[in-house]
Amino acid sequence: MGLVNTQNFESGPRWAVIGTFFILFFGALYLTASFLLPVILAVIFALVMSPIVRFLRRRLGIWESVSALVLVIGSLATLILGFYMLSDPITNLVNDAPRYIRAVDTQMKEVRDRLDRFQSAQQQAQDVAADGSADGSKGNDGKPQEVVVKNPSLLDNATQFVPQILASIGFTLIFLFFLLSSGDLFYQKLVRTMPTLSDKKRALHIAHDIERELSRYLFTITLINICLGIAVGLCLWWVGMPTPMVFGALATLLNYIPYLGSLMGMGLVGLIALTEFGNLTGAAVPVLLYLACTTVEGQFLTPMIVGRRLEMNAAAVFLAVAFWGWIWGVVGMFLAVPLMVCIKVFATYVEPLTALGDFLSVEQPRHADEDDD
Repeated sequence: MGLVNTQNFESGPRWAVIGTFFILFFGALYLTASFLLPVILAVIFALVMSPIVRFLRRRLGIWESVSALVLVIGSLATLILGFYMLSDPITNLVNDAPRYIRAVDTQMKEVRDRLDRFQSAQQQAQDVAADGSADGSKGNDGKPQEVVVKNPSLLDNATQFVPQILASIGFTLIFLFFLLSSGDLFYQKLVRTMPTLSDKKRALHIAHDIERELSRYLFTITLINICLGIAVGLCLWWVGMPTPMVFGALATLLNYIPYLGSLMGMGLVGLIALTEFGNLTGAAVPVLLYLACTTVEGQFLTPMIVGRRLEMNAAAVFLAVAFWGWIWGVVGMFLAVPLMVCIKVFATYVEPLTALGDFLSVEQPRHADEDDD
């Protein structure tokens, strides 16, 4: 009996220490987001681009620093070109945001007016408001005074974050250059830190598998997302939506966020369509076309191209997107799946994390002649 009490006493502090560690760890992730996010982005892009740098070095003899500089400058040029092409349409959409909000408010009022069960409640609310206004403060003409609170515009609020965004992009690109130009230095340091030969081999296998799987996933998903953006842009152009190129680019970016990205895209398309067409029926057509494109992509195109090897548990993906979005905002949603790919590969090599790797993977059909490695 005394032994049982001792075990309970020992297990209690252990779990308390583990719980405290996770609380402090996730708190540190939240507080250091402005520094960690550029670092993680640079590391992920370095893992994706390292095979290119290595190929140019071995096959063409190009130094790592030269190929790294070309890749970084190419990435920066792509960002500048994309911003230049989309800046005017996005500015017009932002400036028209009050008009879109008024259109939605008008439609919502019409819908509420058609609901008979709310008519009596609305009448009572109006009577109470009329009685209260008779005793309240009024202007010289006897009418209630209207108070208008002017807040900064959406564009003004967005410009406040521009310096921080530019600084983060610059830090990411500079750090990416140093990571790519270092070549295989990371792997050499990794091998030296491992104590035994088996640990050295396992560390190299983990690093190479993460690099290969992450590169394969991001290249494949990027190609799929570009095709989805083109399809969405053409469909919205066909039904007469304004700036279909912007919505196509938005669909490409938002599709990196599983599940929630398509919902955000459909919501924005529905908001603009409601303003342009003036009724719910007309606004539903672009939303349904967007939904059809994402359904074909998610149910047929992606599983066929990505394959079973890179598929992950849908519930785990949703939880990861929600969790990293809670910790790091929208950028965390974009990083959720790449981080899951890295964790999944790492868990396959570490025996205590096997259960975590199984949870992140989809259920594989078992066959009699299947060789599970």
